Amino acid sequence: MNKSPGAVFQRLLEESSLLASSQPVDPLLLKNMLERHYGLNGDISQLGSEKGHTFRLEAKANEYLVKVSPFDEPEPVTALQIAAIRYLDEAAHALPVQRIKPTLDRRDSVLIDMEDGAYRTLSVFCFVEGLLWEQLDANLEQLTKAGDMLGQVNNALRSFGHPAAARSLVYDIRHFLHWAGLVEYAPDPKHRLLARRVFKLFEKVVLPRLSSLEMQLIHGDYAPNNVVVDPHSDVFVKAILDFGDAVHSAVIFDPANTVAHLIGRSQDHPWQDAFAFVAGYKQSRPINESDLPLLPVAALARLTMLALIRYWKAERAPDRSEELLASAEYYWANLERAMGVPLDDVIARFRYRAGDPGT
Repeated sequence: MNKSPGAVFQRLLEESSLLASSQPVDPLLLKNMLERHYGLNGDISQLGSEKGHTFRLEAKANEYLVKVSPFDEPEPVTALQIAAIRYLDEAAHALPVQRIKPTLDRRDSVLIDMEDGAYRTLSVFCFVEGLLWEQLDANLEQLTKAGDMLGQVNNALRSFGHPAAARSLVYDIRHFLHWAGLVEYAPDPKHRLLARRVFKLFEKVVLPRLSSLEMQLIHGDYAPNNVVVDPHSDVFVKAILDFGDAVHSAVIFDPANTVAHLIGRSQDHPWQDAFAFVAGYKQSRPINESDLPLLPVAALARLTMLALIRYWKAERAPDRSEELLASAEYYWANLERAMGVPLDDVIARFRYRAGDPGT
C-alpha cells in the first residue's frame, strides 16, 4: 500500500512542531530556572505531552504546571498561547482559564538557554485540582454548561489579536482536505470508505463557505481532556487548560472540535450529547443560521482527523502502537454511528435545540 501524507500535510506537521523528535530537558537546569526566576522548588514529575514537555511541580504549599516549549516551536507561537491566557485573565477574569504564575520580576515566561544555541520558553501555571471532563460521564445539563462556557470564551476572544494568530496549524479544520493522504494509513477498507465519505461531504458543504465564515482566535482544542470540572458546582467548568492549538480560524470550528469528541458515544442517539453542548454554546454565542449546517460536517471532519492521526503517530512511536490503534478503533466506531443518522435530521435537531420554532 502506498502511504504518503502529501507535501502540504508534511509542511503543516512541521509548522505545528510535530515532526521533530523530543529533546530532553536537563532536570537540574529546570530546577535552577524555577528557583532563580520563580522562587519555586519542590518535587517535579513529568507528565505526558504531545509536544514540548509538561511537568507537575509540588512546592511547599501549592502545585504548579510547568511547561517547556518544543525546541522547534517559533517563539512568537509560544508567546501567542501565553498572551491569549493573559488576555482572558485580564479582560474576562471571571472565566475559569488556568492562571499564569508570573516570574519574580512579573514576566509571564522566561527563555531557557539550552547551551546549544537554541532557546525554549519556560512558563508556569497554577495547578487546578479536580476531575478532567473526560473522567466523568457528564449528563445533558452539564454538557449544556460546558457549551455555554466555550461560547463565553469565544465572546471574550473576539477582540484579541496577535501577530502569530494566523499561523498554520495542522489540526485547524480548514486544512482538513490536506489530510486525505492519511486515508491509506487506515488498514480497514471500511474505515477508508468512511473517511472518503467525510472528505466528500466537507468538500461539498464546508469548502465553498470557508472564505465567508466569521473568523477570530479560537481555543482550538476545547476537548474533554483539556477541561477541569466540578460535577457538584452550578458552573460545572472549573478550569480551561492548554491553549497550545489556539489559532485564528472559523469560529464555528471551535464548537465543532468539541462535538467531535461527543458524537457516537450515546447509545440512545449518536448526536444526543452534541445537541446539549451546542444548545449551551448558543446561549452565549449564537450561531448564524447559514453556518449551522456546517457544524456537524466540521465535527465529522475533526473526528476523522482524530482517527487518522493515530496511525501516523503509531508509526512514529511503536511502543505506543497498541494504545494508539485502539484509540483509532474507538473513533471509527463513533464516526460510523454518527454518520448513520441523516445529516438533515442532525441539522434539524440542532435548530430545534436552539429554540427555532420553525422546526
